Amino acid sequence: MTLEEKKLPQGVEVDEALRKAIESHLDARGKLACAQAFRIAEALDLPPLTVGQAADVLQIHLTRCQIGLFGYPQGKGWKGTAIPERPIPEGLEAAIRAELDEQGHIGCAQIWAIAARMHLPKMVVGYWVDRLGYKITPCQLGAF
Repeated sequence: MTLEEKKLPQGVEVDEALRKAIESHLDARGKLACAQAFRIAEALDLPPLTVGQAADVLQIHLTRCQIGLFGYPQGKGWKGTAIPERPIPEGLEAAIRAELDEQGHIGCAQIWAIAARMHLPKMVVGYWVDRLGYKITPCQLGAF
């Protein structure tokens, strides 16, 4: 979904400190990387969703999803890396299945938690969730 297709949150106002923080973390193309959005959220003691919604209101695209889903020149973040060439780490499929909701979806936050628990890069877990055919939703920043 593009920013233009996205339904912007109603009534969200972006305070000056948040606007300045977002604008100061934009890349050369005027986009906000996922990791930068999380740094802003932590620095301003805000939920990540607040930063993501503020970016939406400011018409700023998010990029470089930390689990690899969007914002990379090659498409998914793991394309062109060694991630797809390696076997699934032991216990990862069971850990993913344990976090699925009743529709077979798993949230970004659950992927981060699995990655931390299993000492794996977030993108490796994101790759395997995608490869196993599960839908990842919701995004902590509200991107999807």
